[in-house]
Amino acid sequence: MIAVVSALGMTAVLGGCGLTGGSDEVTLRLVAADYGDSAANSSKKYWDSLVEEYEKDHPDVTVEVSVYSWTEVDRKVKELVDAGKAPDLAQIGAYADYAKAGKLYTASELLSITTQADFVSQLAAAGAVNGTQYGMPFASSTRLLFYNKSLFEEAGITPPETWEELAADAEALKADGVKYPYALPLGPEEAQAETMQWLLSGGGGYTDTNTGTYGIDSADNVETFDWLKDELVDKDLTGPVAPASLNRADAFAAFTDGEVGMLNGHPSLMKAAAAKGVEFGMVPMPGADGPSRVSMGVADWMMAFKQNGHAEEIGDFLDFVYDDKNVLAFSREYDLLPVTNSVWDTMSAAKEDADLRPFLKALPASELYPVGRTSWAAVSAAVKEKIGKAVAPGASPSTVLRELQVTAVAEENAE
Repeated sequence: MIAVVSALGMTAVLGGCGLTGGSDEVTLRLVAADYGDSAANSSKKYWDSLVEEYEKDHPDVTVEVSVYSWTEVDRKVKELVDAGKAPDLAQIGAYADYAKAGKLYTASELLSITTQADFVSQLAAAGAVNGTQYGMPFASSTRLLFYNKSLFEEAGITPPETWEELAADAEALKADGVKYPYALPLGPEEAQAETMQWLLSGGGGYTDTNTGTYGIDSADNVETFDWLKDELVDKDLTGPVAPASLNRADAFAAFTDGEVGMLNGHPSLMKAAAAKGVEFGMVPMPGADGPSRVSMGVADWMMAFKQNGHAEEIGDFLDFVYDDKNVLAFSREYDLLPVTNSVWDTMSAAKEDADLRPFLKALPASELYPVGRTSWAAVSAAVKEKIGKAVAPGASPSTVLRELQVTAVAEENAE
């Protein structure tokens, strides 16, 4: 998820929308994710305030918002859809399955031209299936290399720009007794993210940029994982926990405890590290020959189901949701990146958003998961399960990547 732990709450029963009091009165039901980490900053407060303001100017429209945790929300929406009780709107992690099944409105059927045109182009493109946008980006994030400034100063090293420099820094940190010179979380929690960041830094990725098809076992990707295994893992520069067993949350916790020299992180790590007194810096992910030109981007999605109708009311409400002041308020509340160009411009220039500026700078050149493919869910699950084995002792990265490519092609052909 963008990669935060979220909580979504939903009412016990979400029935089909319909008339609520008079022939012109409409109730819209929205299932939304909670980006807060406590009751004090739950997304419920954000939505309550937004809906209250919207309903003042739209007395014939009632918007009922239900919030669940990220561990529940996708499942809850699926249960409702399967039961024939789809919500009008869902703000969750994936949209492609519903789009392929013909259950969603397109963005152009709902949004004003100005709203749809304002989406950051990479995010809008990632929300499209076969060239038609169904997923509307709601929150986004990018990844940068975090490093512990104190540990770097003690080791007499500077932030790396290339893989070779990263390995040399890791060697120096290890010699200084740092527990995790470079934390490499390839455990099942979010291995697909760490993998993608490394693949991009090596000039590859999950898909072939020319053909658009999966290319997990490409020469660039094999070279990247050969280097990871030979130069970091086999030289004991990734810490005491095997990458296949190290999850992102544990790697982040170790960083905030001052035990990690370097790792890939997203904006939420800034606040967690600062709260523990860790002085940190952030730089673009090093590449084979210099800083990576492409960062990994992540987005969560808003979608609208056709089952209950109300396209006009849904579209009007979404135009309000994506109003600059609302996008800005949400992004600042949860240290996330905006999904619209206009708010990106505002935050890029604002002093109060200076901490996010490196992530904002990376967003326009970011690449997202191939979320427009219904096969991606299965491919992502396979990566989480198997990719850690690619750097295990005695393993062959090319063999593991080839197995994942076979899985990806099979899933794609099964669509």
